[in-house]
Amino acid sequence: MDDWDEPTTRKSYTYKLKPAPEQERQLERTLMLCRHIYNAALGERREAWRLRGVSVNYYQQKAELPGIKEAMPEYAEVNSQVSQDVVLRVERAFQAFFRRVKAGETAGYPRFQGRHRYHSFTYPQVGEHRCARLDNGFLVLSKIGRIAVRWSRPLEGTPKTVTISREADGWYAIISCAGVPAQPLPPTGQETGIDVGLKVFLITADGETVENPRHERKAEKKLAKAQRRVSRRQQGSKRRGKAVGWLGKAHQTVKRQRRDFHHKTALNLLRLYDTIYLEDVRVANMVRNHHLAKSIADAGWARFRAILEAKAACAGRRVIAVPPAYTSQDCSGCGARIPKSLSVRTHVCTSCGLVLDRDENAARNIQWAGQALRGVVA
Repeated sequence: MDDWDEPTTRKSYTYKLKPAPEQERQLERTLMLCRHIYNAALGERREAWRLRGVSVNYYQQKAELPGIKEAMPEYAEVNSQVSQDVVLRVERAFQAFFRRVKAGETAGYPRFQGRHRYHSFTYPQVGEHRCARLDNGFLVLSKIGRIAVRWSRPLEGTPKTVTISREADGWYAIISCAGVPAQPLPPTGQETGIDVGLKVFLITADGETVENPRHERKAEKKLAKAQRRVSRRQQGSKRRGKAVGWLGKAHQTVKRQRRDFHHKTALNLLRLYDTIYLEDVRVANMVRNHHLAKSIADAGWARFRAILEAKAACAGRRVIAVPPAYTSQDCSGCGARIPKSLSVRTHVCTSCGLVLDRDENAARNIQWAGQALRGVVA
């Protein structure tokens, strides 16, 4: 097969930046100005609708940017394409809001972004004579300069966009590449359904389990101590700023532990199965249960699904979501519906006598429901 016939995919690579002190100050200022543009664009849309009943779209606001830079020269410090991407973020926020409203979901209106909520800006074009480019191991950004990068892994494909993100431990570049060669895994001929949970993170239709690591639960004491340190500091002081940094790093550690667990679990599943079926659960609705919300957020089911689907696309595998209705209630042996509360952890069928772990029974039903969607005879 020729190189141009090989299957390709889109992939993002994250690298830590090593900016000089002056560059770090410029990154901070650019982020601040981008946040101001975002809030101004959002405010214009809200006021236009509230006072005149008219909608302002992306193209109208993008056309206003040159005039803003003439009236307020400090905004000329931001590359024009970066500022246009900020306005595009506002457009996408409203599109997502109206999409959820039309779907009948409870949608939150786009909100103004405080300095602790707005963390990144994007250069939408990468390459020679573009707003961002790679040059001999350095990342060259328009209006900011040549920044050293810690290349932790090789970059593949063609870079398309660069997002600069501020994290608790420094600045990072997320480079999105197109045309990344797929890395298909050898076929196994196996399929399975998986049911995610809180007692165990997931269980397969074969009865194999993956334990729930509960990263946030294990770090609760450390997080609480870091939070108390922040609360004791005087607002606006340097000591409080340092304490906030320590708290951010503590949360970042938990986040990275969870992400690492998700990646490793997804890869192990894809090595074993050609097709994986899972429930199309609405996690946003499930976290409304105040008794389980923290545990559900700690498990990170939605993020795990996104990682699993992305890895499957690169590995030539299939991940298929099935409707979640009655997967825990129906018997996987005879199909009889056996109502049970969430506290009942064992499935006992009064029709066929099948006794099985509740989650394994659900995983089997998920697999068969997925096979039925594909027209595969079990």
